[in-house]
Amino acid sequence: MPNVRTELSGSVLTITIDRPDRRNALDIPTMMELRAALQTATVTKEARAVLLTGAGTAFCAGGDVSVMEEYRERGSLPDLFHRLTAEQENIVREVLAMPKPVVAALPGVAAGGGLSLALAADWRVASDTAVLVPAFLQLGTVPDGGLSYFLPHFLGIGGAQELIFSNARVPAARAREMGLLHEVVPASELAGRARARAEELAAGPTLAYAWAKRLLVSAFDSSVETQMALERRGAVEAARGGELPEGIRAFREKRPPRFPPP
Repeated sequence: MPNVRTELSGSVLTITIDRPDRRNALDIPTMMELRAALQTATVTKEARAVLLTGAGTAFCAGGDVSVMEEYRERGSLPDLFHRLTAEQENIVREVLAMPKPVVAALPGVAAGGGLSLALAADWRVASDTAVLVPAFLQLGTVPDGGLSYFLPHFLGIGGAQELIFSNARVPAARAREMGLLHEVVPASELAGRARARAEELAAGPTLAYAWAKRLLVSAFDSSVETQMALERRGAVEAARGGELPEGIRAFREKRPPRFPPP
């Protein structure tokens, strides 16, 4: 049975990590399936937004500790973590480079690498029972999957230190106040709200979203001159496509825009 399911419905491609008995923990096969699913989403023209979630009551509990125990017994933990972190990096890169919006729906815990994965998404909707947990130092390992990049950028160094060094369990409501989540809804409403948000984004200007994602990721590593030059490139590319002309027409005609596929 596959550990990752994909479903294209309309213009939204849903990717579900499907290991509910393991709280959707990530082992090497699951990570490879997830990366393949994200690559499929990238090249599926009909998909104009991606909805990423976990089966059951968890989003993703991070690395599978039962697999870590097997490698510990064999004395092969360094080899496992070399492979785990490499695959985690590949998955996060796929999400960041996805030329369309990615919505993460968190039914429950997002821990360790699962938290990294959630923070890589463009929009995060969580149930009111969800909790975010860094988890790495509890195991005696270090943050991976970009968590040491994401948390300081979201929270500043002090906030990142507080979460990582205390291994704080952050309830959804508090995570929303901190800016780690965009929306928190009752658990019974999560699937519907996350789907609705993905559909809203799918109806938007896909090319412009792709450029906005690229600009936001590069913002902290670029000078203002470099960033403005990148903005100019994106604006010219948008002007060559069909999205900007439609946006202008819709504005002039006082109607909602109907953005064409990229």
